[in-house]
Amino acid sequence: MIQLALPWALILLPLPYLVWRFAPPYRRRVEGLRFPFFRRIAEAAGAEPKPGAVVLARSRLQMAAAVIVWALVVLALARPERVGAPVERVKAARDVVLAIDISGSMGTQDFQTPDGERLQRLAAVKQVVAEFLAGREGDRAALIVFGSKAYVQAPLTEDLDTVSGLLGQTSVGMAGPHTALGDAIGLAIRTFEASEIEQRLLILLSDGSDTASAMSPVNAAEIAASRGVAIYAIGVGDPEARGEARVDLGALRDIAARTGGAYFFADDVAALGTVYDRIDTLAPRETQTLSYRPRQSLAHWPLGLAALIALGAVAVLHLRPRLGAGPATERRSA
Repeated sequence: MIQLALPWALILLPLPYLVWRFAPPYRRRVEGLRFPFFRRIAEAAGAEPKPGAVVLARSRLQMAAAVIVWALVVLALARPERVGAPVERVKAARDVVLAIDISGSMGTQDFQTPDGERLQRLAAVKQVVAEFLAGREGDRAALIVFGSKAYVQAPLTEDLDTVSGLLGQTSVGMAGPHTALGDAIGLAIRTFEASEIEQRLLILLSDGSDTASAMSPVNAAEIAASRGVAIYAIGVGDPEARGEARVDLGALRDIAARTGGAYFFADDVAALGTVYDRIDTLAPRETQTLSYRPRQSLAHWPLGLAALIALGAVAVLHLRPRLGAGPATERRSA
């Protein structure tokens, strides 16, 4: 379908006629010749000398070319364009930050698959998170990994394949052997500062207790709540272990409660997969539908045609003067 982007430009079409009809004619003084006996010559010819003006006549070719060129120029000003079929794009109105613990204890092989095989905790987490990201089409996601320090592996992006790939390249102990739970939450809050979307979701997964943070997890959770960030905390590992290897379920439960999120515990691959399914249920995905119609400008076509017609008319008038001469001049009294 072809439409005019600026249809109001068509009001310029009658402008040349209005100027010709109502504007005063253009006048120019030119030099003349004086010779003796002019009056006698005029009397002999039976003419009466008087002041006057010469109005140049235009041929039909000139008038037709001028009208067509002007119409094409005005049409180009109206910006004709080809409008395509509507294109809809569904975009999620939610940002998700994944904060994954990669401390030394995540190397423990105590996660059991449905086949009875035992996996390393981090390997099981990578597998389930990759499946989770595969179903987040349209969402923006970021990845934070933490051990003794917290690091942003990927800022908020719609390129979820890259986020999944970066998670796959992490290994146990890359960020240090300890667990900086509070720092991970604080870094997630800073990551959300680049977001203008109201629904902000932090999925925090850890298998230990906080031992290396500069900010306590509780204080970090309070700040997250004030910034509209909901934390869904997932505990993995052994609650009965000692020291840093013991997952602090109480702290994770408190963090989730302070932000209006939820707390989960998973001790095998199936349970971890169920946790991410429940997160989808508790925090349903909000979407925005963006619709637009592709437009292709066609203004160059009437402009090009106008240029060709104008050049053709000029060429004809120069090559065949008699064709455009018409009456040479017309006299009228001043």
